[in-house]
Amino acid sequence: MSLKNTNTVLTAACALFVLYLGLSFVLAPEASTQGVGLPDWPAGNGDGFLVMKGTRELAMGLVIGILLVTGHRRALGLVLLMEAVAPFGDMINVLAHHGSAAAAFGIHGLTSALIALTGLLLLRETGRAAEARRAHRAATPAPAARPA
Repeated sequence: MSLKNTNTVLTAACALFVLYLGLSFVLAPEASTQGVGLPDWPAGNGDGFLVMKGTRELAMGLVIGILLVTGHRRALGLVLLMEAVAPFGDMINVLAHHGSAAAAFGIHGLTSALIALTGLLLLRETGRAAEARRAHRAATPAPAARPA
């Protein structure tokens, strides 16, 4: 499988996973909180914060999906690197609140690393494509000048 195909599959998986998480938190916030690593959840009307988390995830997934569908692969790589900050922040949050270290590193840390890796692979792919275009232009003779 080519690097471009691999990157497309990884990116599509990232987009679908993030969209799934977002929808889960928006549609069923209390059910979605199990297993993310924090020891306590807000009581009462605290599920509003979880819906906010879901909305953030939905927006992130839509950005990934739109850039993938429109073919803006370099921008997609940069956005994935930026979006890897969110699960990294979640990991720090779980650790700071004395949550499960296994969940912090195994869920959030691994997710952050996979998203960042996918972003780096996309940037590598687009860097190679740019090099190939430059090499092709250098090897192609310039068109002859037209007489005036």
